[in-house]
Amino acid sequence: MCRLLLPITFIMSEKRMNIVLICVDQMRRDCVHAFGNPHIETPTLDTMKHEGCAFTHAYSAVPSCIPARAALLTGLSQEHHGRVGYQDGVTWDYARTLPGEFHAGGYHTQCIGKMHVSPARNLLGFHNVVLNDGYMHHGRSYKENVFDNFEGCNDYLYWLKKEKGIDTDIIDDGMEVNSWVCRPYIYEEKYHHTNWTVSESIDFLRRKDPQKPFFLMTSFVAPHPPYTPPQVYFDMYKDTDLPDPFMGDWAAKEDLKEHGLVYNTDRGCVQPQAIRRAKAAYYGSITHIDHQIARLIQAIFERRELHNTVFVFVSDHGEMLGDHNLFRKFRPYEGSCGIPILFYDPGNNLRIRKNQSIPALAELRDIMPTLLDIAGLPIPDSLDGQSLVPIMCGETSHIRDYIHGEHTGEESPLGMGNHFIVTEHDKYIWFTHTGQEQYFHLDTDPNELHNAIRDAGCQERISELRSLLIKELAGREEHYSDGTQLIPGQKQKPCLSHIFSDINK
Repeated sequence: MCRLLLPITFIMSEKRMNIVLICVDQMRRDCVHAFGNPHIETPTLDTMKHEGCAFTHAYSAVPSCIPARAALLTGLSQEHHGRVGYQDGVTWDYARTLPGEFHAGGYHTQCIGKMHVSPARNLLGFHNVVLNDGYMHHGRSYKENVFDNFEGCNDYLYWLKKEKGIDTDIIDDGMEVNSWVCRPYIYEEKYHHTNWTVSESIDFLRRKDPQKPFFLMTSFVAPHPPYTPPQVYFDMYKDTDLPDPFMGDWAAKEDLKEHGLVYNTDRGCVQPQAIRRAKAAYYGSITHIDHQIARLIQAIFERRELHNTVFVFVSDHGEMLGDHNLFRKFRPYEGSCGIPILFYDPGNNLRIRKNQSIPALAELRDIMPTLLDIAGLPIPDSLDGQSLVPIMCGETSHIRDYIHGEHTGEESPLGMGNHFIVTEHDKYIWFTHTGQEQYFHLDTDPNELHNAIRDAGCQERISELRSLLIKELAGREEHYSDGTQLIPGQKQKPCLSHIFSDINK
C-alpha cells in the first residue's frame, strides 16, 4: 500500500522527504538506454528506472522551452497558463507555483540552472535561484533592464568570467544555439555548464537549512544545442554506427534544397556526416549529464539524505535530430513532444513496484501535483495536472484518455503551427494554417513512418480524434473551431489574451 494514502497527519509526523527535480532541456524520450536505445550509455538513468519507474508515454503538450516550463512549474494546461507558443518577455505571474507550494509547506527551496522565466530573476516561490539560462535571444540585448540582461542574470557566465577572464563569453566557441553544428567544449570539463550546475547543487546541500526538508530543482541547459560536450564525451560516439534518422513517407524532402545549408535551420541538413556528428555530440551531451547526475546522487548519499530523498527526471521537450528532415522542437512528432519521465525512490518510501515501464499518458502539468502528493502537501484544486502516484502504486492504470497538444508557428505547407490529439495508441495532427492532417498508429508505427490519414480502415478512428480536437478548440479566441468543424487559416498567437490581464493575481 502506498504510504501517501495514509492520513496526512501520519505523514507529517514522520521526517518529510526531500524532493530533487532534475530537468534537462530538449532531450528525446528515446535517448535512454533503459527505454530501449541500444546505442546510448545512460547508466545513472538506467539505475533510476531499474530501481524506480518510467512513464513511457509522457509528453510535452506545447513542446518549446517557455510553455513547457510553464506547465511544469504551474501544473496547468496551456489553455490556463496561457502559453501556446514561444514568446519571451511576457511576465510570469501565477497564483500557484510548484516552488511556491513547497515554500509555503515548510521546505527550503532552491533552483540551480535554467529557469527561462520573465523577468529572469523572478523567484516563482523559490527561496533563491542560481541561474544559467544559456544563450537567451531576448536577454542578449543590451537595451534590456540590467537585471534581465544576460550579464546581469546569468550566474554561470559571471562565474566563468571570474575563472577565465573578463573577456570570456558563452559564445566563444562560435556554435549556434539552435543548430546541428557541433564541436568539443573549449575548456576543461570542470568549467562546463553541466558540471557547474551540479557543483552549485552540491553547494546548496552544504548551506541549506538543516531543520527543513528541501526541494531542489537542478535544471540543465544541455542537451539543447549547441552540442558542445567535453572532449571525452564528444569522442564517445564519434565512431559508433548510429542509426540514420527516421524518415516518414510524408517527409518534405524538397525543404533541404532551400534550407539544408542553413546552420540554424529547423528543416534538416544536406550533409549526412554533419547529421551523424550532431547525433554523436547529442548522445555525448546526454551521457555527460547522466554522469553528473550520479555525482549529485553520491553527494546526497554522503550527507546521509539519500534514503529520504525522491528524485524525478524530466525533459521540457524533445529534439527532432534529423528525423523526417527536421531539427529542433515545436513539432507534433514523437521526437519533439515525447519526453522521458523517471521517478527514483532509493528509500522505497512510496512502496512502488520497481522497474516499471508505465504506458499511461503523462504530461508536464502532472509533475507539480505528483511532487506535492509525494511530499504530503495539499494539491490546489485549480491545477489541471493529476498526481501520478496512484498509477505508480498500482491503484489505477491511467488518469486520462488523451492529451491535446499544440504549438503556434510559421505558415508553411508542413509548418510548425499545429494541434494534435495523442492517446496511448495513436495520434491525430492538424496544421492550423493549411488544414492538412496526419494520422499515425503509434502501436505499430512508433517512429511515425507512415501517414495513415487516407487509409480506408482508419477513417472512423480519425473522425473520433478530429471530434476531440474540435471540442478542445471550441470557444478558443483564435476561432480554430466553431464546435462542429476545424477552421484553418486563423491568425495564430503564442500567448492567449488572458495572460496579459490580472487573471492570475
